[in-house]
Amino acid sequence: MAGYEFGFILEQALGHVTHAKNLLTNVALDPEVHAHWGLIDFETTGIAGRVPLYRSNWTVRAGLRARREVARMNAQTTLDALFFHTQVPAILAQSWLHKIPGIVSLDATPIQYDELGAFYKHAQGPAWLEGLKWRLNRDCFRSARRLVAWSEWTKHGLVQGYEVPADKITVIPPGVNVHEWRRPKPRVAHTNPVKVLFVGGDLERKGGLVLLEAFRALRHLGLELHLVTKDRLPPEPGVFVYNNLGANSQPLKDLYHTCDIFALPTFADTLAMVLSEAGSSGLAIIATNVGAIPELVRNGETGLIVPVGDVVSLTQALRDLATNPALRMTLGESAMAYVTRHYDAPRNASRLLDLLKAEADAARAQRRASLYG
Repeated sequence: MAGYEFGFILEQALGHVTHAKNLLTNVALDPEVHAHWGLIDFETTGIAGRVPLYRSNWTVRAGLRARREVARMNAQTTLDALFFHTQVPAILAQSWLHKIPGIVSLDATPIQYDELGAFYKHAQGPAWLEGLKWRLNRDCFRSARRLVAWSEWTKHGLVQGYEVPADKITVIPPGVNVHEWRRPKPRVAHTNPVKVLFVGGDLERKGGLVLLEAFRALRHLGLELHLVTKDRLPPEPGVFVYNNLGANSQPLKDLYHTCDIFALPTFADTLAMVLSEAGSSGLAIIATNVGAIPELVRNGETGLIVPVGDVVSLTQALRDLATNPALRMTLGESAMAYVTRHYDAPRNASRLLDLLKAEADAARAQRRASLYG
């Protein structure tokens, strides 16, 4: 019998879907843990989709669904600890955090998200509503035993924006299963055709349109541009579009392995998980100074950073990597080593489980002390 009963409440929106899949795989590797999963879908269907507040407010929708999921788990077993990712489903489930030791994980604070909000088609509300939102989030962070931040950037946002003590926060990036993304054979230097890869569902927000403009200026060098996105594009010489490649799928991994440069000139991101995939695959990376991205893409060391929306700088970075195979190889190898050390999902999932076990053990010790005085 497993030594710990843990409940996982995981938001299913944007990159959090891939994070949940990785956790499902890696938590199962720990024989001490019996995991119970509550996957909180973003979409609404049926009658619920017609209820105005429920349909339009993700915090309300996620919170009510999270409460039901924890109640279901708690009816089946005695939970030793809860893990919420992100804080959104935890806000209206705080009553459970007062009963069961809980850890809340997040990629960005609401304030940080608001700063990027225009690119997510997210607008702030009136002052009274923003004040209420701030208090609800602050109280949620207080209710959790510990917080897990995806990055130092996120941790700084919690400390500065929500009065969270720094020692309550542990930085654990999400990561990828590095061994699954590693190229079967080592890369070798070559010149033609140099293949540039972009992976982003929202082509515009992720900088895909800017990348297309930069690519067109360099098409004469014989480059190829491979775009993995949900958006449709008209045919264009040297441009290959993939609309149906699933996250973590083998065809997607094969594409990473056949390309030479990974470009994500994003306008808004917290910490794009595709950068971990690119690093694991040994690709030379180009990205922007947005959110926590510079913590992974260290300019001149594990990749190149260009200003947001700067086509000239992006074109020059692409030119430098396309015409300098040695630089591509050096940056790719450094990125692979850095991601292996800091963004390996099995290792980081183990760190999460260690935190949950510590909180469960502390609660057990407290119960024993109250019983035996």
